[in-house]
Amino acid sequence: VQLQASGGGLVQAGGSLRLSCAASGRTASTYVMGWFRQAPGKEREFVASITWSLGLIYYADSIKGRFTISRDRAKNTMWLQMRSLKPEDMGVYYCVAGWGNGASLRSDKGYDYWGQGTLVTVSS
Repeated sequence: VQLQASGGGLVQAGGSLRLSCAASGRTASTYVMGWFRQAPGKEREFVASITWSLGLIYYADSIKGRFTISRDRAKNTMWLQMRSLKPEDMGVYYCVAGWGNGASLRSDKGYDYWGQGTLVTVSS
């Protein structure tokens, strides 16, 4: 599975951005897709995930109510709509996909494929 993330950029605090992730390859066997992010000097953290077939959604507490994850199976595309952005949301956002591997979907161990990342910068 190949993942191509896009949509990052510079936005003022309180603004919005929409990230996209286009998947190609053996997407039919994918169980879950999601987003992780990594801010400078910080560990990578879970943001949101969605199971590919049933559309079950999980959010990190830090973004709940502000971000919305969605997917279109026919287009093999996933989105992350981000609203009310804060400076602490800044970082490189990675599109991920995988089979769950028996791990928590909030853990990177649940994902087998990682995109190249797209940078989100939030100015205060």
